[in-house]
Amino acid sequence: MSNANLGDNRPGGPKRPLAVSQDELERALRDTLAGRVATPRPLAADPAGVAIRRARRSGRRRTLTGLALAGAATVLVTTGMAQLGGSAGHGGTPTVVLGDPRGFTPSPLPTAATSPPAVDPVRAELDLIIGSRLETSGGEQRDLTGVGSVERAQRVPDYGGWLVTSVATAAGRTLWWVPPNGSAPQVLLAGADAVAVAADGRQVAWRDGPEILAAGLVGGQLVATSRTTAPAGAVPIGFAGDAVLVRQPDRGGVSLWRRSAGGQPGSPERAVLNVYGTLPDGQVVGEVSAGTPRRPCLALLDPARNLTPVRTGCGPELATDGAAAVSPDGNWLLVNGARKAALLVDLRTLGAAVSAHPAGPPVVDGVAWTAAGVALHVDAAGRLVRVRPDRVVAGERPAGAPVDGVGQGERLVVVADTAR
Repeated sequence: MSNANLGDNRPGGPKRPLAVSQDELERALRDTLAGRVATPRPLAADPAGVAIRRARRSGRRRTLTGLALAGAATVLVTTGMAQLGGSAGHGGTPTVVLGDPRGFTPSPLPTAATSPPAVDPVRAELDLIIGSRLETSGGEQRDLTGVGSVERAQRVPDYGGWLVTSVATAAGRTLWWVPPNGSAPQVLLAGADAVAVAADGRQVAWRDGPEILAAGLVGGQLVATSRTTAPAGAVPIGFAGDAVLVRQPDRGGVSLWRRSAGGQPGSPERAVLNVYGTLPDGQVVGEVSAGTPRRPCLALLDPARNLTPVRTGCGPELATDGAAAVSPDGNWLLVNGARKAALLVDLRTLGAAVSAHPAGPPVVDGVAWTAAGVALHVDAAGRLVRVRPDRVVAGERPAGAPVDGVGQGERLVVVADTAR
């Protein structure tokens, strides 16, 4: 129906009363207001949304800050634990501070440039002589007052001190006894042409003028001295039991002087070039000239038969400088090869074939074996070389390592332990 047919806004049909009660008006007003609240007019800015977004951003910032501070605290705790568990060489006591995260500002961690890692000094299993001081394997240091340049040194058994032999000089060689109680070294021999000390540290032999002499060592004194005349150039080079091994001049071989029986040294075994030590059964390990053509070979020599070779093994090319030593158990020989390198020889296989393994730089002044079967020597650069037979057999090539405390121009000497 259109508005043109209407006189007012009342539709046709049944009429309704025009009177409206107060309650109905109030109810209608409430309904109108309720409808407006249910469908509010859009605002230019939503205060609630703004507040919610701000709260979310603030929450994220607090979360990230807490994570960062927790990470920094974890790093500091870890660093502190590492420092507390480090070596005793680090000075001071590390302190870890865990404070209120709101006021916490972590200090920068030390860098490698400001705190270099500690390097443990290289120590030897045996005593060392460095220049003019003695450094024991236990860490004791002693100045060797009055002792000149040292060529070799030997421990005396039963904690009886040390025997120290000088290098050869125009005045000859000097032998000192260094007491174990810390008192000054004492001269036992001076002006000797050659000095040999037994592997057990209980006997000494030396050349003095036309004679070769030998004596026992008791309490820092040479006792029960024996002497014999010897050809010019003959020198003592070691011991086989109580017998003195004497190298004859002009490659004349090696002979035995049984000083307990008196008399002269026996006839030399002319094939013997060098003597390296003895086995537990008393046989002597030496180098002999053998084969066709003649060449240096290894041999076991019988001291009861004037060093007659009883077993010979040729194979590796050997040097003839005499720088070598036998392990305490008699299983190994560290000797120089002809090609400027050391060789580790298994003496248990000595015979038609010789088992030899490259063992690092050549020996310069001698070899000292530890009771555990490790050979120590000093290479041409003055570095300490450790030769462990099991590792060498497995393919390791030993190399020299600098020793802490060795200054420029100081000579390094490994002190031989007493034979067990």
